[in-house]
Amino acid sequence: MEGEEGTQQPQLVLAHKLFLLRHGDVQDIEKVRLKDEVFTFVKENDMVPLYEALVADSILDMDRSVLDSMRVKIDEELKKLDENVIGIVLNIFVKATAALAPTIADAEENLGESEVREAHLAKSLFFIRIGDKEKALEHLKVTEGKTVAVGQKMDLVFYTLQLGFFDMDFDLISKSIDKAKNLFEEGGDWERKNRLKVYEGLYCMSTRNFKKAAKLFLDSISTFTTYELFPYDTFIFYTVLTSIISLDRVSLKQKVVDAPEILTVIGKIPYLSEFLNSLYDCQYKSFFSAFAGLTEQIKLDRYLHPHFRYYMREVRTVVYSQFLESYKSVTIEAMAKAFGVTVDFIDLELSRFIAAGKLHCKIDKVAGVLETNRPDAKNALYQATIKQGDFLLNRIQKLSRVIDL
Repeated sequence: MEGEEGTQQPQLVLAHKLFLLRHGDVQDIEKVRLKDEVFTFVKENDMVPLYEALVADSILDMDRSVLDSMRVKIDEELKKLDENVIGIVLNIFVKATAALAPTIADAEENLGESEVREAHLAKSLFFIRIGDKEKALEHLKVTEGKTVAVGQKMDLVFYTLQLGFFDMDFDLISKSIDKAKNLFEEGGDWERKNRLKVYEGLYCMSTRNFKKAAKLFLDSISTFTTYELFPYDTFIFYTVLTSIISLDRVSLKQKVVDAPEILTVIGKIPYLSEFLNSLYDCQYKSFFSAFAGLTEQIKLDRYLHPHFRYYMREVRTVVYSQFLESYKSVTIEAMAKAFGVTVDFIDLELSRFIAAGKLHCKIDKVAGVLETNRPDAKNALYQATIKQGDFLLNRIQKLSRVIDL
């Protein structure tokens, strides 16, 4: 999937390639290509910490000359960055003397604040580029201390979030999202607020909170600018997948099926249009066919892969519930025919979902019939009222006994 505009953060592209290299379903010939691409990127960006980690995991082979060369380049670059900081401080000292500023700190605050900040930011971005997470976070914190504007502080949080998503550090991501929300209470522009929604949505999806992820993605669909995370096509892919298992039928129609932003892109993503529309149009055989085609994409996605089995169960729960909602009773054979599968498959599937409490029906094996016993909302409310009424009467009776005494 490729975006139409914007550039994905290179380290996140690398993270996806590393995920595929470790994935058991990726073919060996494809892994050879990915291995070459990863090695080239690591070498070009002098990513010594990552290179050593990948060698230790037997993903890349050790090349001592390459490692030494990268270390020399890092030392040279750090020397230049440090000299830049020193040069700025000396320049501030000269300005302080000329302006008779009482202290260097005062001069830094009034005469060279932005230059000092930019120097520290350059060093932070350097450590991000070479994959040194600890030093990157350390220098981002120093940069934050030199930053006044809320918008610039938010940009630093986005850099931290990208570091978190590189190695799926959910603790760092969660804390950074909370920090960003606190910053927005001080102010902040709508563009950055909308970007944060996508970051939080991706975090929610990665931690199996699909309902909140769908809401955040749908809120951002017309204002998406977060190309550093993923292309717009991928964003639509995530939005549709999370919405299908989170929204009711009416909301799905209004917010997803008929959404112009989704309609302009969904045809570019294999199987996704058929997957969404066949579900809404109750074309269950086509739905299962498209579902089978999408499984490979879901399985090979680094954010969705850990939840692959869970998502597959949830989608089947949605589609089976939708089919059974139209019937008081239906034969197992008719349901199997509608889905284009065998009677034995449907029997086994439904047995599992019924036992797990996911479907409200029972199987009459002798007659080969499914009988629905879905809970009625009005009946459930009536039963709850009766139960609460009995509880209230019991309390009144106990109270009357105490008063009589």
